[in-house]
Amino acid sequence: MEKTSSPILSKPAVIAPAYRVPAIGSLLARHSAASAIAVLALFPLVFPFYSLAINILLFGLFAAGYNLTFGYTGKLSFGHAAFFGAGAYGCGILISQFGMGWHVALISGVLLAGVIALVIGLLAMRTRGIYFAMVTLALAQCVYFLFFHATSLTGGDNGLRGVNVGAVNLGFVKLDLLNPLTKYYFTLVFVALAVWLLARTLQSPFGAILEALRENEHRARACGVNVERTRLLSLVISGMICGLAGALNAINLSTVSIDSLSYHTSGQVMMMTLLGGMGTFFGPFIGAGMFLGIEHIVTGFTERWQLIVGVIFIVLVLFFPKGIWGTVLDWYKK
Repeated sequence: MEKTSSPILSKPAVIAPAYRVPAIGSLLARHSAASAIAVLALFPLVFPFYSLAINILLFGLFAAGYNLTFGYTGKLSFGHAAFFGAGAYGCGILISQFGMGWHVALISGVLLAGVIALVIGLLAMRTRGIYFAMVTLALAQCVYFLFFHATSLTGGDNGLRGVNVGAVNLGFVKLDLLNPLTKYYFTLVFVALAVWLLARTLQSPFGAILEALRENEHRARACGVNVERTRLLSLVISGMICGLAGALNAINLSTVSIDSLSYHTSGQVMMMTLLGGMGTFFGPFIGAGMFLGIEHIVTGFTERWQLIVGVIFIVLVLFFPKGIWGTVLDWYKK
């Protein structure tokens, strides 16, 4: 009698392709990076308030870094102020206390933010949902009190002063950063570099894996993805982008406030991301522009601007559930 085998066992093995969620963010980033940089380059030419334009540029970068964790990886964090503030203090302390050059201080601020993101990630990454948000909030508050009590370096409650970078000598040209327009384009160079690197990250297989984790963590894990390691790496990248925004903000303001490490700052960047559209490439800059623009206008009429901004935020969330830019993209697709 001829021996037969089960069709399942005898059938040649077929290797299934690796799981890949359609990387919508990656496709948008491919075309949006250059467009975003072009829009930001033209922005001060049509917007006369240069100081506000610089703030929108910096907080847009801060929100873009936060969006990598919140929008693309799907992890709600209440601790990103720790990265923003660490970048600001890391850069500001070296300039004001040790007389370091701005370029060394800038890199140091970014690296310090990355190290703090790594530590927070190692402690918080195995938690899920609201527990992750609460753990990041608690750890960020630990960072806040650490810098608050290091008064000899940070100035404590008075903040850090003397972060003076009046001019940048590039050898062939000397940039006067006391000129607001020159300072804007000086800042834009670093923001554009960060935006380009973020776009490249989202276009890579790593970016597709991030979206796969956001859409279905269990399926991604079944396909061999190391979930914890991937999310940890994304948090470190996010922290370094936020640290760059903080370091540039220290140079912009020539001072660092302890409020840059406060949970209020984490709440603001979350609102900016939601306003613009989480999981979209250009949304964080739209959200930062809306939030800071509304704040700038409302504070001219009343001191209770936070109440009015909160009401406007609720209205925008109700009528633009995917954020302003996210809703526009949704309309365009339809």
